[in-house]
Amino acid sequence: MPELYARTYMTLLRSSGTVRVQALQAAHARMRSSLHALAARSEPDAGAFIYAIQRLPLCVSKVSKVIIGQEGEQFRAVLGPEVETWERVEAAARRRAWRWDSQTTLTVHASSPSDLDDVIPCLVAYQMEWNKLHAALRRQFRDGAGETLAAIASSGGSGDEAEALQALGPRLGFVQTDWGRLARIHGEAFPDWLGMVASTPKDLSIRLLGGNDVAYSRLARRWWRPISSTHLRQDVEHRPVYFVSSNLHAIVNLVSGYVRRRRGLLLDFLGQATPPGIARDEVEALRSLQPVANLENILYYASRLWHQAHREQSLRDVRRAEEAARGIIQVDASTGFDVGAQLIELASLRPSDLDPRLATHAGTLARSDAVILNVDYPLGLASYHIVREVLTSCAEVRGVYAIGKAATLNAAIGDVLLSDTVFDEHSGNSYAFPNAFRARDLSKYLTFASALDNQTAVTVRGTFLQNEASLGRYYGERFTVVEMEAGPILSAVYEATHPDRHPSGERVYFRELPMDFGIIHYASDTPYTQARTLGSRGLSVEGIDATYAAALAVLERILIGERERMGA
Repeated sequence: MPELYARTYMTLLRSSGTVRVQALQAAHARMRSSLHALAARSEPDAGAFIYAIQRLPLCVSKVSKVIIGQEGEQFRAVLGPEVETWERVEAAARRRAWRWDSQTTLTVHASSPSDLDDVIPCLVAYQMEWNKLHAALRRQFRDGAGETLAAIASSGGSGDEAEALQALGPRLGFVQTDWGRLARIHGEAFPDWLGMVASTPKDLSIRLLGGNDVAYSRLARRWWRPISSTHLRQDVEHRPVYFVSSNLHAIVNLVSGYVRRRRGLLLDFLGQATPPGIARDEVEALRSLQPVANLENILYYASRLWHQAHREQSLRDVRRAEEAARGIIQVDASTGFDVGAQLIELASLRPSDLDPRLATHAGTLARSDAVILNVDYPLGLASYHIVREVLTSCAEVRGVYAIGKAATLNAAIGDVLLSDTVFDEHSGNSYAFPNAFRARDLSKYLTFASALDNQTAVTVRGTFLQNEASLGRYYGERFTVVEMEAGPILSAVYEATHPDRHPSGERVYFRELPMDFGIIHYASDTPYTQARTLGSRGLSVEGIDATYAAALAVLERILIGERERMGA
């Protein structure tokens, strides 16, 4: 059924016109998605609704048309050159290039087919749950809730009106925790948002511009150009390169010393009763970990919160300047391929800045001519295009490493998962490979979580495109990790090590590889239990332990590799 659903929207979107989301709702419901288990029922599915809301810009509440394209030229041809002046908007939990005309039209860049498999089900789920809430509010209007909403909206949601708003959730079929999350997501605009939901049912339409593989490859080439032209002592294409797909904070925090130099400032910040601009529960959770967690990890997370509370450009400029002085260059994402990157010259790092857990490897730095290319992990098939571009452009790629979130079918939230077998839904290939990382490499850095190696992963097309039947089948076949990038990365590695393009529907055995290769996942949700998906909760501080254990293991692997290469 997930395959039928995907085929339904892909065939409909071949049309040169728009497609109403309503036409996709029946196929979406029939799929019985594990993430949207109540899709076909009248009661609200808060987890699915919140998941979709956080992966779409909040302005989607005012939008009736979504246009998906690959390149700027496509949008300009259809919408005119003024589309470049539209407001840039963001989604809270998904990096993607969106533009809004401040009225009813929203554009989004697709950097691979995985973006379609992500955006479209999110739009469908959003509309279905919006209309459920619309119907529930209309029923409540008859019971006098309409006046309550009007009063809340006019008062700003304070005092007795706020209490009335809080009490409204259970009357609409929401448990209090989910209703509270919806309120926090929308902030002060929550009453106005509810007013919009109450007044108008959602009727979205979608149009797809282009959607061919050549254009995706062209986007990857454009993404690479500013990286290859970045000013270094020697251009990156002719130096030893270690490619890392992770995030844009952990690796840099561990090697730049920026956070450690502000230790006192951050401890004072955490000590404040209510740090301004920060969610109270997040700060309290972080404080509760202080006595038992690694203090460096706590400070790294506190730094993120501090910058959330202090958004001045001058502070960001200071950070970039300190990092640049240590050979850490930030390369911002391009418009069509929203994946930022960092170039880190090992020889320019300062041994005193390294995280104490890496101190024994500091002597390696000065003699190394290698560069770490760290990218903000791309979604799904975009990882294939990026890794392929790097492997095509760089003469000496010494390591390819990926760190990312995954769903687990057998472990707990926050556990580290190390697979040596991956089934890829995109290619139909089963890949067996020597993972550079074992449980012992991560366990020494973990305080709360477990490290589990010898796992088997399945790379799925999208988060909504899984149901109990497919998950049960995978678990019955002893797959334990559900993720979105490993298969495409392995397909790119295949093309760098074999004389032909990656195959389809085959068993591929990488007994040895010309570069070091490792994949590390940490469990962010348990899809067998909907209440423990990222739709109904955030990973938040639960991910600190695993995130930094993974980043430390990768950096240690790189530094040991450099020491061996230089014969030390």
